[in-house]
Amino acid sequence: MNNLILGLLIGLPIATGVAGYFLRKLTVQKIFKTQENKASKIINDAKNQEKEILLSAKDEALKIKEEAKKEADTKQKYIFDLERALRSKEDLLERKSQNLEDDKAKLSEKILEVEKFKEVLKKAKAEQMTTLEKIAKVSQDEAKKILLDLVEKEYKDELVEKIKEMELFTKDQAEDKAREIIITAIQRLASEQTAETTVAAVSIPSDEMKGRIIGREGRNVQTFEKLAGVDVIIDDTPEVVVISCFDPVRRQIARMALEKLIADGRIHPTRIEEMIEKAKVEISQQIKEAGEQAVYDVGVAGLHPDLVKILGRLKFRTSYGQNVLMHSMETANLAAMIASELGADVNMAKKAGLLHDIGKAVDHQIEGSHAVIGADILKKYGINPDIEKAVRGHHEDIEPTLMAIIIQAADAISGSRPGARKESLDSYIKRLGDLENVANDFEGVDKSYAIQAGREIRVIVKPEDIDDLASAKLAKNIARKIEKELKYPGQIKVNVIRETRAVDFAK
Repeated sequence: MNNLILGLLIGLPIATGVAGYFLRKLTVQKIFKTQENKASKIINDAKNQEKEILLSAKDEALKIKEEAKKEADTKQKYIFDLERALRSKEDLLERKSQNLEDDKAKLSEKILEVEKFKEVLKKAKAEQMTTLEKIAKVSQDEAKKILLDLVEKEYKDELVEKIKEMELFTKDQAEDKAREIIITAIQRLASEQTAETTVAAVSIPSDEMKGRIIGREGRNVQTFEKLAGVDVIIDDTPEVVVISCFDPVRRQIARMALEKLIADGRIHPTRIEEMIEKAKVEISQQIKEAGEQAVYDVGVAGLHPDLVKILGRLKFRTSYGQNVLMHSMETANLAAMIASELGADVNMAKKAGLLHDIGKAVDHQIEGSHAVIGADILKKYGINPDIEKAVRGHHEDIEPTLMAIIIQAADAISGSRPGARKESLDSYIKRLGDLENVANDFEGVDKSYAIQAGREIRVIVKPEDIDDLASAKLAKNIARKIEKELKYPGQIKVNVIRETRAVDFAK
């Protein structure tokens, strides 16, 4: 019995384990079967979805193909129409070209006929004028002069008014046209060089001062420009007024006078005139001091005070863009070195080198080359004849002397070093000087100033010698003479100013 119970106790766990094993196996098989069915279903669904996508893609591709075909057909039709239109235009242009050639040939024939007719008319007119001159016993030019004199005497006031009316009309028309035209620059220099040699900037405390400088209806700035002979540029640049003038002495005087007016605060025509006169006195003193300093630096003694003052004016003169006073001092030192090597008179070489360009200080006032003018000045003040010959011969074709050759060499060395000179600048300044000289040659002209970089010549006449009608005639005559004698780009405005003043004193 005990053995039976023991056997049952031992067999029961084994039987339970076997039963559990088979139960788990059946459960796993059932789960596997279920998962296998799900996988089959997913695969079938995927295949069905794939077929649907392929069908949809095929439909979409067919639609795109049909649309592309329609678009290609439309473009092809457009290109065809365009080609047909182009062929039509080409045919039209060919016909027009042929018509133009025919018209050109006909026009040439008509031009020849007109030219022949003009010759006939010209001969008939000449015969008619000859007949009229015989009848009147007066030539055509004499008759024209008599008629103009009669008209001028009888209708003088009307002529003045008519001229003014025409000038105003022309000005209005020209202002609109000028906005569309770019005026050719007179000189093609570096901007730094141009700014340094033709304009000066004057600082002002505030932009409000610009209105006071201009004055009511522009009377202050007009008075300043007329008295100083410069051009005042007042634009949108903050706290700056620009003075433009090719003459450095006039520009420096104007700059100093304007600075004094700004500091003083009282800006009106009378005060402007006073300040310009004061500035002229101060610049004259600066010129004297510059001449004395140059003589001291070079080591030349015994020069006449007037000669020293003339030499000082070279501080405000440039030659080919090179400051003439500095060039003269440099030439003096170079000439002394060369003379020392050659065993010549060193002191004489210094003096001749310092004075060789002194004629440039006054060459705008006296006719002739600066070498001849300078030699004449030295002769007047009793300078050594050898120095006078050296100065005269450093450019002029005369019998050479040792001192003249030394000065020529020193002058060439100083002027030819890199960056020393700019020939276009000197030509530019000389042209502006020639422009003023043309105006000064006419009777009744008091002063003349070339401004606006030579695009305008401002001529101030003597009111007792020139009346209003004569002013208009003078402007025309000056313009004709400029056209005849000078070469210049663009156009030059001739502005004749006639002003009368009445002065009295309350006692």
